[in-house]
Amino acid sequence: MSFDYTKMIEAALEAAQKSGAQNPVALKVGEAFGYADAFLILSGQVERNVQAIARDIEDELNLQGVKTLRREGREGGRWILLDFGDLIVHIFHAEDREYYALEKLWADQPEIDLSGYLTTA
Repeated sequence: MSFDYTKMIEAALEAAQKSGAQNPVALKVGEAFGYADAFLILSGQVERNVQAIARDIEDELNLQGVKTLRREGREGGRWILLDFGDLIVHIFHAEDREYYALEKLWADQPEIDLSGYLTTA
């Protein structure tokens, strides 16, 4: 089954929100970054939360037929990268997200509107 990155973002966000992910930002990076079309950046409050968010995103996308191509950082729980091909998901501990500031690094790339995917608690 083939998914474009917007469908992957939708599924990943749904799983992430159930795990308590915070401050989601998605960037359309395809024109500047030849390996993926989009980044999804999320935060968790503690290492175990970051790990749970990553696990739930990966489980959900895998259930929907999207293969994980690479994962890094799961053991530490500070910055976990999940590579699904067209979508790369970055799950940060809140402190590390501030420090690495991917949104600033990629500020020249268009932001994807997530308002249609977000649930309110």
